[in-house]
Amino acid sequence: MRTALLQSSGRPGSTAENLKVLDDAAGRAAAAGAGLLVAPEMFLTGYAIGDDIARLAEPADGAAADTVAGIAARHGLAVAYGYPERDGDTVHNSAQLISPDGSRLANYRKTHLFGGFERDHFTPGEQPVVQAELNGLTIGIIICYDVEFPENVRAHALAGTDLLLVPTAQMHPFQFVAESLVPVRAFENQMYVAYVNRVGHEGEFEFVGLSTLVGPDGIARARAGRSEELALADVDPVFLAASREANPYLHDRRPGLYGSLL
Repeated sequence: MRTALLQSSGRPGSTAENLKVLDDAAGRAAAAGAGLLVAPEMFLTGYAIGDDIARLAEPADGAAADTVAGIAARHGLAVAYGYPERDGDTVHNSAQLISPDGSRLANYRKTHLFGGFERDHFTPGEQPVVQAELNGLTIGIIICYDVEFPENVRAHALAGTDLLLVPTAQMHPFQFVAESLVPVRAFENQMYVAYVNRVGHEGEFEFVGLSTLVGPDGIARARAGRSEELALADVDPVFLAASREANPYLHDRRPGLYGSLL
């Protein structure tokens, strides 16, 4: 399945403009043969927008989700995107996957909040593994800081995730996560990982780009630079199966030794 990574910060503070950016990217991705488009963390509203996070937050089935569903159906590809999700009085840093027919496949709430900014504006989620089936692949979703906890990604590996989507707001000086940590996560857990970042300055943050799709061999199939970009690469289930057969990590685990980790 060809997968498109939308490296962009969109137009912070304007959901309407970000939906236009997403629509344009979906058209370009579909024209390039992509079956899935992945946008960054908090793409629909912007990340560093302070109290506007709460003002712009919508339910998972809100008006913005309906618009994304229309975009997905019109272009005939699945769309994953980050957004602030309102659930009553709480707001979550969430990511949702919409199918090519416009139906909602999965919604994930970030479980590990990074820094005071996120803890001030969001409530953490409590469900570590969220999955959906798409084009014969098991798709998992986590968000940014979550991938830096090996337990999160290993939980997805044990649950059978083939392609892990990681909408991200990765900032300077932590670019080593995109460059080094994400390939290791893909290799040690035998899965594809799509790590899709924001880019440029936004408020107090400088987002570093470097979005990547990494295979289970730890090798990047696509690697964006430091500017807005639509990167494309293929997820190959045949290669994934062969890699899993050859790599012994998951087979050689000894869970009985790991009780102290709890």
